[in-house]
Amino acid sequence: MRIQDMHWGQVEKHVKEDDRCVLPIGSIEQHAYLSLATDMILAERVSVEAAEPLGVPVFPCLPYGMASGFADFPGTVTLSLRTYIGIIEDILDSLYHTGFRRILIVNGHGGNTPVNPVIGEWLNRNRDASVKLHDWWRAPKTMAKVLEIDPAASHASWMENFPWTRLEGAPIPNFQKERIDFAATARVDAGRKRERIAEGNYHGVFQRPDEDMLAIWKVGVEETRYEIENGWH
Repeated sequence: MRIQDMHWGQVEKHVKEDDRCVLPIGSIEQHAYLSLATDMILAERVSVEAAEPLGVPVFPCLPYGMASGFADFPGTVTLSLRTYIGIIEDILDSLYHTGFRRILIVNGHGGNTPVNPVIGEWLNRNRDASVKLHDWWRAPKTMAKVLEIDPAASHASWMENFPWTRLEGAPIPNFQKERIDFAATARVDAGRKRERIAEGNYHGVFQRPDEDMLAIWKVGVEETRYEIENGWH
């Protein structure tokens, strides 16, 4: 269930019976011809679909993350590490204050993974809580399904081209892009990175049949649901 569909009294009652909740986190950044909000859209949607049959509340996705490498692509919003640390800590403190003790963070953006040590430090201050960080798109079973379909998959390529990340009136090309030089893009500023990655796809075709995408999505939802249900102790 979405937390936006509950009032405070319902949450107060719910948390006395089940102290789990889900917090999706994403990013607003370039995704070639796909929505700038791709990471946010996918993280929240996979969380909601995974949690729905379990009756576990899902908070709205934290839309902004750390995306400094894409700062020169218009529409990208990036937070500094120091700001992001504070936001994550404040959100976890709020969830804990409400009574949630088992918190699954469903991440949709690779640049957010530096949050791991923040979670560790927070848990040392709140020792009766459990927090898990679940990178849904590269979780073992989901990534295995991606690679089974097409091993040439990366940021802004076909693997993020779901029906709900496409844009009306934004045609998507149909060719396979060569793999970018990751080392060369990692050592330069956002301006030179933009020049080196062009439209933003890292490598692979831009689109695949919806049948393939829905097969991946099914695995991603199931794997996320497993994380909500298991592995808390």
